[in-house]
Amino acid sequence: MKILVLHGPNLNLLGKRETDKYGIKTLDDINNELNRMAAELDVELEIFQSNSESELITEIHSALDIFDGIIINPAAYTHTSIAIRDAILAVNLPCVEVHLTNIYTRENFRHHSYIAPVCIGQVSGFREDSYTLGLLALVDYLKKLNKV
Repeated sequence: MKILVLHGPNLNLLGKRETDKYGIKTLDDINNELNRMAAELDVELEIFQSNSESELITEIHSALDIFDGIIINPAAYTHTSIAIRDAILAVNLPCVEVHLTNIYTRENFRHHSYIAPVCIGQVSGFREDSYTLGLLALVDYLKKLNKV
């Protein structure tokens, strides 16, 4: 089973920016935990971070015929990117949207996700655990589909 993990804009600054909201874990810490859990689950991960919408879209496109599913934290693109939404639809892979914070308890403009309607689910509000919960959910979903 192969899963693509995508981190959107500004997540490279985790552990340094707004630690009251996002915590002190760095993106490397999150990736290390994901890789540890993936090894336990016998899952292969490819992890990619970009501040560029076009690079994230290119990675989504590259997932076609290679990956079984996608975990994405689109960050601010959650609320703005129809292009990322359309890319997820185009590859037709099960996708889980994750967020470190609960986007529905933050500023009103963050309450809408263009991405969630094209995903099998969304995990938000559990800080770095949102990623591991998303991984567990996606692996379980794929196993139930007998996809792998």
